[in-house]
Amino acid sequence: MLENKLGITSSVELAKEEERISKKKALELFESGTLDRLESGKTASLVAIHKALFEDIYDFAGKIRTVNIAKGNFRFAPLMYLEAALQNIDKMPQSDFDEIIEKYVEMNIAHPFREGNGRATRIWLDCILKKEISLVVDWSQVDKEDYLLAMERSPIKDIEIKHILRNALTDKINDREVFMKGIDHSYYYEDYKTFKTEELC
Repeated sequence: MLENKLGITSSVELAKEEERISKKKALELFESGTLDRLESGKTASLVAIHKALFEDIYDFAGKIRTVNIAKGNFRFAPLMYLEAALQNIDKMPQSDFDEIIEKYVEMNIAHPFREGNGRATRIWLDCILKKEISLVVDWSQVDKEDYLLAMERSPIKDIEIKHILRNALTDKINDREVFMKGIDHSYYYEDYKTFKTEELC
């Protein structure tokens, strides 16, 4: 159970409030044009997105994690290497679809926040796609299980996730409905119960 600003002690209630609030914040980011003003592909932009989504819920919103984190048998970037990993990601090229997805995969491996990585990073990905190749992912066209399995395998082989996301691309880059469908689907891609963290002394 994550400590939160809402004083909620039920994980189910927290998940519902987190979804409600962060969806509202995501829509504000979209409609205000804030996303278009962010520098695409930079960690600083991802930090800004995460802070906007979760600042009313968690003290750690927009802050790089200070714990090691794992999901299932997969361990995300160890804390001691996280800063260097993020610096390297900032320098990765993003001139075409393949390069952009490779950058997305690396950011997923880094998993810079304690919670809400998937939602913030998918918005971040669409910001890059929109700016660099004038396309975004229609996440409603992405099957949950196929996506999760492909992302699990992506650190070793990224062909599968590239195929899945390429087939879901759309040129409706300024479509509010497409954007919000993506936000709605974000909550089906993350399992609140499977993350494990280790506090560092």
